[in-house]
Amino acid sequence: MLHLAGLTDYGLLFLRIMAGVIYAASGYNDLKDPGARSTSIGMPKGFTIFLALAELAGGVGLILGVLQQLAAIGLILVMLGAIQKKIVVWKTGFWGKDGLGWSYDLTLISMLLVILFTDGGSFVLLH
Repeated sequence: MLHLAGLTDYGLLFLRIMAGVIYAASGYNDLKDPGARSTSIGMPKGFTIFLALAELAGGVGLILGVLQQLAAIGLILVMLGAIQKKIVVWKTGFWGKDGLGWSYDLTLISMLLVILFTDGGSFVLLH
């Protein structure tokens, strides 16, 4: 039996960095052309900019370990909104067409819940 519990904080750091990169990159990309993004998701441009800033700030918070639980909660809410849009408005299934279902969103929520429940591990700058 492997005894890897001593490496938990390294695993949580990796999880935070990967989730953070996903959200920070998504937010940054959406800010580059918020008009096109707002059209693609069917939301007003101002709201799309707000979402992009939330993703960017939440992602940076996760990466740096700054208020990571608050960042996780905010990003979970963003993802729940995305899932609601995919299920109710776009009628997308779990796997979706071309892999664009809500399975990806639910996987990200799972990552965020681990960060939320563990406070992101020991390698954080600010709780």
